[in-house]
Amino acid sequence: MARLETAIAQAPAKQVVADLIARARAAQKIYERYTQAQLDEAVTAVGWAIMNPEHNKALAELAVKDTGLGVVADKIMKNHRKTLGLLRDLKGAKSSGVIAEYPEKGITELARPVGVVAAVVPSTNPAATPVNNIINALKCGNAIILSSSPKGYSTSTLLLKYVHEELKRIGAPRDLVQQLPAPVTRELTTELMKQADLVVVTGSQNNVRAGYSSGTPALGVGTGNVVVIVDESADCADAAAKIIRSKIFDNATSCSSENALIIHSKVYDRMIAALAKEGGALLTPAEKETLAKTMFPGGMLSAAVTAQPVKKICAVAGLARPELVNAKCLMVEETGTGRDHPFSGEKLSPVLTVYRARHFDHAFNILRDIYDYQGNGHSCGIYTENEAHIQRLAREMTVCRVIVKQSHTFATGGSFDNGLPFSLSMGCGTWGRNSFSDNLNYRHFMNVTRIVRTIPEHKPSEEDLFGPFWKKYGK
Repeated sequence: MARLETAIAQAPAKQVVADLIARARAAQKIYERYTQAQLDEAVTAVGWAIMNPEHNKALAELAVKDTGLGVVADKIMKNHRKTLGLLRDLKGAKSSGVIAEYPEKGITELARPVGVVAAVVPSTNPAATPVNNIINALKCGNAIILSSSPKGYSTSTLLLKYVHEELKRIGAPRDLVQQLPAPVTRELTTELMKQADLVVVTGSQNNVRAGYSSGTPALGVGTGNVVVIVDESADCADAAAKIIRSKIFDNATSCSSENALIIHSKVYDRMIAALAKEGGALLTPAEKETLAKTMFPGGMLSAAVTAQPVKKICAVAGLARPELVNAKCLMVEETGTGRDHPFSGEKLSPVLTVYRARHFDHAFNILRDIYDYQGNGHSCGIYTENEAHIQRLAREMTVCRVIVKQSHTFATGGSFDNGLPFSLSMGCGTWGRNSFSDNLNYRHFMNVTRIVRTIPEHKPSEEDLFGPFWKKYGK
């Protein structure tokens, strides 16, 4: 198998991808004739391919072993929870044939496949993200081809082995789900984006920009750098427990992991104490400088600390204070934002930046300054009992989601106690230079054809439209 993949990879990229696309289109032409029940059976089969406990454990262990990122137990939970939630969202959802009728408008809507989906997936979630894309694609009658990261390739290969076994069980075409051969190069990925019918990109901003410039309709997501406000009315104990649990999950591999807290001065000391009780450790200014040299050499986030546990980060940075080494999360105090203050950006590690705000307006301005630097469009959070503060964030802050009193990592991508679609890819709207502002979901994987019939004419008069305007301003 390895020799075959090497031979394939040595062929011109355009031909390699064309062969995969041809096989995918042949499979998809069969699959698009499936009934809704058959599509749903395929979705269930793929869901079981990862939720089978033996498969889930093997995928999580391989992912951590080969990528060096995250925590096995947390990846098992993520693979299970995200897939279970997605299957819940899709149960009973119409994705084939007539999906809506509006007799008063004379319109009937039918779901149609987009064709072949190219999905670029990251090393941070080499099983959960691909399977989410696969399920959404198959729900709508499509085929899909993965472009996996080099570190995550072994995990996606094992995932596809399980997926193909399940497709075989139900008699569905194997070539509905494929991946680029190893080694996955930029040239192969670029060619896949060009030849597919829809591009979905989760991961680096370089890949996202490549997707949008490929000439193919694309869905790419923006940079994460979640900031959460804790105002003077917050329950600090509740907030601290939720924030630390979320921050340390899978060593903060998620783009939805909290990166900074802005705490009202009236509750600042109480909140820091509550965070410490949950396992957070505040660094001294000198320790902060030591950590910064390790985390941001040359101003860039180091791979040596990305998605690593606190003990390893301390060892790499040379931080030996027992309170730090034994902590669940490291905390640094900050006042500035931007390139000269790298702790104001995304850290992809159990390191949390804290700011002190004099009042809510001050907190709002800090939040805006942080997102002007990084994370614009994604989401923010707040712990408050003041509805006006929530409304101001929703109406004025350039974010697509305002998460209220919830663990951000678990809430932003859909949760069993909120109404967001389960997803590992969060659109950031035009603020994040994205084409969508929703959580990526099955509706993004379908075309809609509309049958349009005549209805009784409804034509307004000029008086209907301009009467109030004329009365106020004259003709």
